Amino acid sequence: MSKTVSDILVSALEQVGVKQIFGLIGDSLNPLADSIRRSSIQWVGVRHEEGAALAAAGQAKLTGHLGVCCGTTGPGSTHLVAGLYEAARDHAPVLAISGDMPRKLRGIDHFQTTTPDLLFRDVSVYTETISAPEQAPKVIHQAIASAYAGRGVAHLTIPMDMMGSVARESVASMETLKPRAEHAPSEADIAAMVGELNQANNIVILCGNGCHGLGNELRQLSDKLKAPLVHTFKGKDILPFDEPCWMGGIGMIGTKPVYQAVMSCDLLLMIGTDYPYSEFLPSKAIVIQVDERPEVLGRRTATTLGVVGSAGLTLKALLQRVASKTDDRFFKKTAQARKDWDDMLNKQADLARSKDRIHPQAVARNVSDLAKPDAVFVIDTGLNTLWSGNWIRQRGNQRIIASFNNGAVGTALAQANGIQALDPTRQVIALVGDGGFNMLMGEFMTAVQHKLPVKVIIYNNSSFGLITLEAESIGLPAFYEGIQFPNPDFAALARACGAQGFSAKKPGELKTAISDALAVDGPAIVDAVVAMNELPNMPHLDFGLLERVTVAKVKEAVHAIMG
Repeated sequence: MSKTVSDILVSALEQVGVKQIFGLIGDSLNPLADSIRRSSIQWVGVRHEEGAALAAAGQAKLTGHLGVCCGTTGPGSTHLVAGLYEAARDHAPVLAISGDMPRKLRGIDHFQTTTPDLLFRDVSVYTETISAPEQAPKVIHQAIASAYAGRGVAHLTIPMDMMGSVARESVASMETLKPRAEHAPSEADIAAMVGELNQANNIVILCGNGCHGLGNELRQLSDKLKAPLVHTFKGKDILPFDEPCWMGGIGMIGTKPVYQAVMSCDLLLMIGTDYPYSEFLPSKAIVIQVDERPEVLGRRTATTLGVVGSAGLTLKALLQRVASKTDDRFFKKTAQARKDWDDMLNKQADLARSKDRIHPQAVARNVSDLAKPDAVFVIDTGLNTLWSGNWIRQRGNQRIIASFNNGAVGTALAQANGIQALDPTRQVIALVGDGGFNMLMGEFMTAVQHKLPVKVIIYNNSSFGLITLEAESIGLPAFYEGIQFPNPDFAALARACGAQGFSAKKPGELKTAISDALAVDGPAIVDAVVAMNELPNMPHLDFGLLERVTVAKVKEAVHAIMG
């Protein structure tokens, strides 16, 4: 039986383990849809193509394996682009498939004309148009290989008349299509690291995304060097929150004790991270950075030693060769400061803190405490990121996914849909601001249609809270006319969509609403109305920032009086 280009593409995706393809069916995708219908791959129809790209990105970020999305001719493909930046910026392998008009209609400004290879060039590590059936097998192979090798987006344009064309060959060399293998640092670099670590007294280890799955090795190295383990936001879920050596995060999604430890250490060992906020990194300490990507070494702060290598193999080599230390005073000082900071976080998350207002910290903490030990938290971007990132206490095998490097508002729900599709029995919780939820709220209907039991927790303060903070941080009064907005009754919206909705407007209602939502079989929304003007904790005291915020508050008061 002859196979079409669509057939060989779908067969290749089956062989590399793809379980779902996310998209919207349209004219140029009809042959692809027919091939999917005859395969083991599930088609997940979304409400917006951006949601398809985000769902594929969510899967790829969680698993490291290929996620797939598609859009039809013209606008159907252009809608993918914004969502694909999630995968591109967070280095996750995604294949994006664009339909296109028949080849005979190119170059004459036909209806819905675009140039997909040009459009997708910035977001992709590889982009190509299949223009002949004989070309298809090798280009499909190259696209998947590029997505894995570059840990990013590969994009294929397949014209409508090409989708159904007969291809004589299938994709070969399938065994080569897999995630990139680990590689060890050089012996010279290991020796140099060991020398620096043996000489340093106060060491801090900064753990990033590359350290996932290496909790035991990190614990052992921490114990051997008497070094506090601190983490980026992307690395928060490497270890449970209550590990004695796991001191907390760096930066705004972080703690003052970590900031102080990093700034006062003799040596900072950065493993598997390209942490971008240089103001939270030391300028005088010895810095060693270990990463698989040579191009990222030394670009964030002055770095003494840059080592190319995978985190796991590097940690194993260090554990075998580094000398044990006995002086744990620096470690104990950081641990005590961390305990005091945690006590403050607990007080701020206490539901009894106010009689009539729900503080956003309490929302994150109650979701965290009530979630299952293997839950996946998918966190949106905005002020809600600070509440969720700082007050969730991860435990067990819980994972945390967010728009880590892209920082895009409105991305959590669709990413949660993709993750939930992988395993409908695993608890997936999207924590979103009301502004972000409004952006792609149609993707809640995607969850309802496909029976994806995603739980959506909405921080409802009728405004873009982070924009207020950003304006005030430079001394400007918040432009409330552009920041505040009316909201629907989100619980009623959930019920109108065929799901379940719960509301919490008073502290006494919050825990019950969250508990009831997490207990339902299908998708659900919790509409948590939270205090509007809550300020986040500052990991370090910035007098300039405090002065600017104070000036902004005075200006806001004057505007309110003067109209």
